[in-house]
Amino acid sequence: MKFLDQVKIYVKAGDGGSGSPSFRREKFIEFGGPDGGDGGKGGSIILVSERNLNTLIDFRYQQHFKAERGRDGSGKNKTGRGGEDLYLKVPVGTQVFEEDNKTLIFDFKKENEKFVAAIGGNGGFGNTRFKSSTNRTPKKFTKGTIGEEFWIYLQLKTIADIGIIGLPNAGKSSLLASITSATPKIANYKFTTLNPNLGVAMYDDKEITLADIPGLIEGAHQGTGLGIKFLKHIERCKALLHLIDISENDLINSYLQVRDEMGKYSSELLKKQEIIVFNKIDLIDENEIKEKIKDFEKIIKKSTFTTSTLDKKSVSDIKSTLLYYVS
Repeated sequence: MKFLDQVKIYVKAGDGGSGSPSFRREKFIEFGGPDGGDGGKGGSIILVSERNLNTLIDFRYQQHFKAERGRDGSGKNKTGRGGEDLYLKVPVGTQVFEEDNKTLIFDFKKENEKFVAAIGGNGGFGNTRFKSSTNRTPKKFTKGTIGEEFWIYLQLKTIADIGIIGLPNAGKSSLLASITSATPKIANYKFTTLNPNLGVAMYDDKEITLADIPGLIEGAHQGTGLGIKFLKHIERCKALLHLIDISENDLINSYLQVRDEMGKYSSELLKKQEIIVFNKIDLIDENEIKEKIKDFEKIIKKSTFTTSTLDKKSVSDIKSTLLYYVS
């Protein structure tokens, strides 16, 4: 499924139906009086959060949404039928912004939350409403009000238990594929991942949702590489799995480069729980691995884990570690 995390859509609620100017026209009733009914209310446009969605791709090919208009009132004091509400499904994690794309008006954080994006117009009054002791045959009626209409932005911030971060080609997609049923694109070159990939891992009958975030490079907070477009997806994660290619020459620089870009984007990201994992341990010998980890932990002063996507046991160990951080 293609990933899309920002769209601009036009929403138009239904107009209210007009009231009726009807009069009774029955045999043997010479002066029947008014019997015009009210118009029906226009349908509203309602956004509903859906857990099983993880992209806004459905809005790429249709950007205009209009709810049904209310029906006009009729004689015999019949009120017009209200217009049907139009429901639009969005993923959990979707934020709704005004047309300036800066003013947040709603944030979907849970499943089945509802937000009325555009309210339908009220129905007009029929002439019966205007009957009085001084005006027995009013011809006055009102038209329905116009339904709300405007452009809004939808932005998706992925909600996951664990966000997998690191430099390009650190093996994030391979790790996601090895511990979940996700099938991200995997290749030995930078920026294989152009969009966040989601996967679900099961361990001890418990579910862990992981997001593979595209690689961060220097200047990402300013939009370099894939930049800010994907830094925002880290904000929703409960914890971060920082994956580092252990075959890199300077592990400390690789680690600090990613942390620096995160901090420049938002200092709050640096406060999240972090699991540091050295990947690709199958590429170098065991003594070199120990030496590199010792030097790293001496300076960074954080405990680390090791794995290889080719080693099922180490992958299983990572799963159990992740469960500890999200339970």
